[in-house]
Amino acid sequence: MWAASCLASCCAACACDACRTVVSSISRKSARIAYCGLFALSLIVSWILREVAAPLMEKLPWINHFHKTPNREWFETDAVLRVSLGNFLFFTILSFLMIGVKNQKDPRDGLHHGGWMMKVICWFLLVIFMFFIPNEIVSFYETISKFGSGLFLLVQVVLLLDFVHGWNDKWVGYDEQFWYAALLVVSLVCYVVTLAFSGLLFHLFSPSGQDCGLNTFFIVMTLIFVFLFAVVALHPAVNGSILPASVISLYCMYLCYSGLSSEPRDYQCNGLHKHSKAVSTGSLTLGLITTVLSVVYSAVRAGSSTTLLSSPDSPRAGSGKPLLPLDNKIEEHEEKEKSKPVTYSYAFFHIIFSLASMYSAMLLTGWSTSVGESGKLVDVGWPSVWVRIGTGWVTAALYLWSLIAPIMFPDREF
Repeated sequence: MWAASCLASCCAACACDACRTVVSSISRKSARIAYCGLFALSLIVSWILREVAAPLMEKLPWINHFHKTPNREWFETDAVLRVSLGNFLFFTILSFLMIGVKNQKDPRDGLHHGGWMMKVICWFLLVIFMFFIPNEIVSFYETISKFGSGLFLLVQVVLLLDFVHGWNDKWVGYDEQFWYAALLVVSLVCYVVTLAFSGLLFHLFSPSGQDCGLNTFFIVMTLIFVFLFAVVALHPAVNGSILPASVISLYCMYLCYSGLSSEPRDYQCNGLHKHSKAVSTGSLTLGLITTVLSVVYSAVRAGSSTTLLSSPDSPRAGSGKPLLPLDNKIEEHEEKEKSKPVTYSYAFFHIIFSLASMYSAMLLTGWSTSVGESGKLVDVGWPSVWVRIGTGWVTAALYLWSLIAPIMFPDREF
């Protein structure tokens, strides 16, 4: 017993030292990566608890206080939601603390980039505490998560539109024949892939001999959007470009595929249902990786947008005179460094992670409706289908609006 106790103490000490070493190595430049890593950790914890925590949660009287014990899927969903709620609160609190940070002289700038040991401990305690709150609070969070997830998807759409237009403007700005040719080649490739993708969708999700009118409607609607994008973008009055139209077309077709692939595995029009056993683990892993990557992109790009920041007022150095001129130069240099404006909005950066926490919970629980085999997959079920298809339609509407709005309201800047 004494030897085992010593061994456990040594292992704990080594683990603490390792964590302390990793945390202390996080610099200002790697802080955003660290936040992304913490979010990825929350997804892994959610995944693990979804698989193993149900038997334990059934024995907790403040959770399982029902007259009739719910099925296992209810406890799996509840575990994911509780971890997500802790993650949501952690990033929301940080977001509120970072409101109004305009330059690096603000003490909160150090809190955003440092104090990682304290932040990891707080995150861990918040997640643990969520397993002691009443079920009613978790149910309320589940409800608002559906709206938060939709907002997260909307932010992604806006960021994509901004990225595509910025990409086009940058290449056109070079005003060289090579870059114009590159625009044409990339656009043609996107359209070829989009049309080939649509043929694959018809093959997989509208098989012959089955009544798959809904799936056919989804695919045809997406093709209509693809046609509209090209017509409107190339209209002389719009003065648009074919590159954004082709990229948005490919993205909308991908969303259509994502929605159709989310149909229940036992649905006769889902051509993937024959491989449900083989793709369950792969779908789960791919869903988690896709979520992490999309969150990283959204958080970094949205947070880095200078338009989301108020115009910073650089503070001046103090009027007090130091004893030595050398000290004066050093302090002036330090004050100048600290007075630099922040490069991205810290508050909005954390809000993206808050919304992503809701979105990831919905993915892992099938929007809190999946049971049985579908419950073991990511983003499977009819709610997931309609969310994906709806996101594609919203993307199409926003892109068309970005083309038409300057004509309808010429006096406004877009």
